[in-house]
Amino acid sequence: MDKIRALIRDIPDFPVKGIVFKDICPVLEDPEAFNEVIDTMVERYQDYKIDAIVGMESRGFIFGAPLALKMEVPFVLVRKAGKLPPETVKVNYTLEYGEATLEIHKDALEPGQRVLIVDDLLATGGTAAATIKLIEHAGAEVVTCAFFIELGFLGGRDKLPEGMVDSLIIY
Repeated sequence: MDKIRALIRDIPDFPVKGIVFKDICPVLEDPEAFNEVIDTMVERYQDYKIDAIVGMESRGFIFGAPLALKMEVPFVLVRKAGKLPPETVKVNYTLEYGEATLEIHKDALEPGQRVLIVDDLLATGGTAAATIKLIEHAGAEVVTCAFFIELGFLGGRDKLPEGMVDSLIIY
């Protein structure tokens, strides 16, 4: 992961002054590096008996879709309100700067399915916690949450069930 970490760029004062944005574009632009990230995730989760992978809009799609393809399981989208055609289930949650709503197709998961949540970044944990609620509402079981990057200093891990976070790179 050292090569991968070296590709991640710090962009100061983006999107607002005082924030240091972790730019993953160089990883995605390097097919060998991106493939290494996905292969590492496959190795970590291949024995979890996953029935589906859920990715959150939008960068969770970038990691979740190829992971689902390689693991030969369905990929399920969690999107912002109004982006999925009906019928959906929704959950409202609090962000650091307001509120938001996430949705999932009502028939995307079945009771008892074992689900892996995948996203690019764990920051404050609000999006992942809301996604867990959506999955549990469907009667499915969240096995773990996989993140490419975790900003540990923001405490997002503390908003999620204990032992439910696995991150490839932690800052």
